[in-house]
Amino acid sequence: MDLKARVARVLAEQVGPALAMDGAAIEVVDVSDGVAQVRLGGVCSGCPSTIMTVIMGIEEELKKHVPEVEYLEAVP
Repeated sequence: MDLKARVARVLAEQVGPALAMDGAAIEVVDVSDGVAQVRLGGVCSGCPSTIMTVIMGIEEELKKHVPEVEYLEAVP
């Protein structure tokens, strides 16, 4: 399984259910050179402070399961 697919699986299984409860969603855009780029949709997409909080939590969880990811970046 390639890195992007592993990241998508971890996000879907570990993070997706919690985001879905808040009406939010996450999409993996790209993963390369240790950086996972994701797009947030739903409720949290409109508030910058919420986005940073969510990204930090997701990044921490993702690093536990996919150590090759060093940084998580939210893209529009």
